[in-house]
Amino acid sequence: QVQLVESGGGWAQIGGSLRLSCAASGSVSSIDIMRWLRRAPGKQRELVATISSSGTTYYADSVKGRFTVSRDNAKNTMYLQMNNLKPEDTAVYYCYTWCLGNDFWGQGTLVTVSS
Repeated sequence: QVQLVESGGGWAQIGGSLRLSCAASGSVSSIDIMRWLRRAPGKQRELVATISSSGTTYYADSVKGRFTVSRDNAKNTMYLQMNNLKPEDTAVYYCYTWCLGNDFWGQGTLVTVSS
């Protein structure tokens, strides 16, 4: 089993920054790929960023150049640095991984961007 706990959400001004964290515990040695996803009000969940255990990353076009995903394997923690935030970034952000034949989700953290 793996437990994922997000933190770092909150309110940010348009153009501001926030950093999200996702701390993993449990069978962390089994984790390779970790992902950030988000669900905006009234919209479907979308993939934001992916990072492998070796550091290979992927970004959705909507966040490319503004968001940076990183990972500290020693701390079993994934991060999402979000810069130049826009109102359309408002969403609940979830971290996600799959291993041991199962999907694991964090509880989500709300990010609100406004003026």
